[in-house]
Amino acid sequence: MSKQRIEDIVLQLSVPVTDSLGLELVDVEYVKEGANWFLRIYIDKQEGITHDDCQAVSASLGELLDKKDPIHQSYVLEVSSPGIERPLKRPADFVRFRGHMVRATTFAPVDGQKEFIGVLEGLVDGNVLISVENRQVALPQELVAKVRLEAGF
Repeated sequence: MSKQRIEDIVLQLSVPVTDSLGLELVDVEYVKEGANWFLRIYIDKQEGITHDDCQAVSASLGELLDKKDPIHQSYVLEVSSPGIERPLKRPADFVRFRGHMVRATTFAPVDGQKEFIGVLEGLVDGNVLISVENRQVALPQELVAKVRLEAGF
């Protein structure tokens, strides 16, 4: 099964777990580092994530994953906060974090570059809008590899 397919299945299994605990599911990653596979679940809530939140998701989701068994190889389950450089993925993220500094990368150059750091203006008509050095840049969503909050600004 492909890495993307596993992430999609785990995402579907995770949402009811995080919702039931009053948490937001931010992202799911399934990555190989060295000889080991890691399944990373990133959660958040308005007042910030606690160790107890991570433990509750890990216990509930771990039990569900053992029961459904969508991953047929050994892996390490990690549950954590997305951190200060949180990824923005859903349309609601682009509304919530409007006015924040972001770093966006694209699959192909836009205006001759693939990385943009600026103030997020939103997601409009399929474009991620960012103010970069007093000019607005419109990044077609299909070209955007990732958008993350930018720390240090």
